Amino acid sequence: MNEIKMVCFDMDGTIADLYGVKNWLPMLREENPLPYQIAKPMWNMMEMRNLLLKIQQRGIEIRIITWLSMDSTEEYKAKTRQAKKEWLDKYGFPYDHFHGIAYGTRKTKPIKKYLAENKTAILFDDSETVRNTWNVGATFNPQTENIIEILKSLV
Repeated sequence: MNEIKMVCFDMDGTIADLYGVKNWLPMLREENPLPYQIAKPMWNMMEMRNLLLKIQQRGIEIRIITWLSMDSTEEYKAKTRQAKKEWLDKYGFPYDHFHGIAYGTRKTKPIKKYLAENKTAILFDDSETVRNTWNVGATFNPQTENIIEILKSLV
């Protein structure tokens, strides 16, 4: 059986309710990072934090793999990365590595080189397309599956 090396999280629509922010899309098109800053958490972040810290103590890495805004400038990409990291800090979300990657990039790309033979990574992502291209371990849809309960099973 393969050993879990990483637990990876998408942000938007998975742990941060970006799509619940009023006028989020027009703001992103105007290269305004505000929606990333004010999105509400989708889970009990204190409970999630406590579980993630226990998972890290088991030697499992926590990684954020999140797409940046579609068709954005380099300056806006930097602002988006900063806003997303600040959001994670605001809610005390522990992570070992943050990967803010270009929209549409396969989410296995930034981590594949870190997975040794017989090691896998779990992904929580609301995008079915992303989950279908994840070939390095299990995937979970946070719209239909309870992240907290799945994390409890890893502690």
